[in-house]
Amino acid sequence: MSIEVTNESSMSVDEAVLQRLAAYCLEELRVHRDADLAILLVDEGAMEQLHVQWMDEPGPTDVLSFPMDELRPGTDDDITPPGLLGDIVLCPQVAAAQAEAAGHGTLDELLLLTCHGLLHLLGFDHAEPDEEREMFALQRDLLIGFAHAERRRR
Repeated sequence: MSIEVTNESSMSVDEAVLQRLAAYCLEELRVHRDADLAILLVDEGAMEQLHVQWMDEPGPTDVLSFPMDELRPGTDDDITPPGLLGDIVLCPQVAAAQAEAAGHGTLDELLLLTCHGLLHLLGFDHAEPDEEREMFALQRDLLIGFAHAERRRR
C-alpha cells in the first residue's frame, strides 16, 4: 500500500501517525494493498484556492477529498481492486482552530479529518441524514479502533 504524506504547511505535524491511521482504515475497509493514497497538508491560502476552485466556496476549509478510481470498501471475501484511491488535502491551521473550539488537540482533529476524507474517497457522504449516520458511525468506529491499535503499539 502506498500512502504518501506531504506537509507543505508551516505547521509541524506528525506525518507518521497520519500514515498509520490511513493504513489502519484501509485495512479495516478491505482496500487492496496496492491502492495508492496521497495526503497533503497545506496552509490556509492554498486551501482557500482549492476550496474556491473545486467547491466554489470562499475561505479555507478543513479537508478536501479528490477521488481518482472511485474505489469502494471491500469485504473479507471481495477485497477492493488495486488502484488510485485519490488525494486528501488537510489544512492544519483550520484543524487547530476547530480542535480548540472542540476542546481537543490538533492532532486528534487531523486524525478525524483524515479518516473523514478517506471515507469520502471511498464513496461515503453525509448529505442525507441516513448517509450521515452511517458515515459518522463508521468514522467513530475506525478512530476508536485506531486509538486502541496505537495503545497496543506502545
